[in-house]
Amino acid sequence: MAKRTQKSGATARFGARYGVTVRRRAGSAIAKKSRNYTCPECHYPKVSRQVAGIWECKKCEHKFTGGVWEPFTRASDSNNRITRRGMEGATATDMTVIAQQAALDYERKLAEESSNDEEE
Repeated sequence: MAKRTQKSGATARFGARYGVTVRRRAGSAIAKKSRNYTCPECHYPKVSRQVAGIWECKKCEHKFTGGVWEPFTRASDSNNRITRRGMEGATATDMTVIAQQAALDYERKLAEESSNDEEE
């Protein structure tokens, strides 16, 4: 005979209360909070949550801020990228876009000059 229910994991303590969706969301948040993440300094998978938003590496004792449930959020990734661009200057992709824009501007300028010559 087949099983009719799934294993609840960390949300088993809620029993049949609060509904499936709420228990599922709570389970994913608890799983994110309790797993070990990779340290940005020593690259060792020993980063754990101290309190909401504070994360610490157990190996090198590097403490840093992050999200409530995960140390690295999408917003923090984009902020780090923007900060790095500001410190390092333009990246290769940025330089490509700038070069393409300059080429288009140059071609427009040549086209305008040739149209002005034809009119005179």
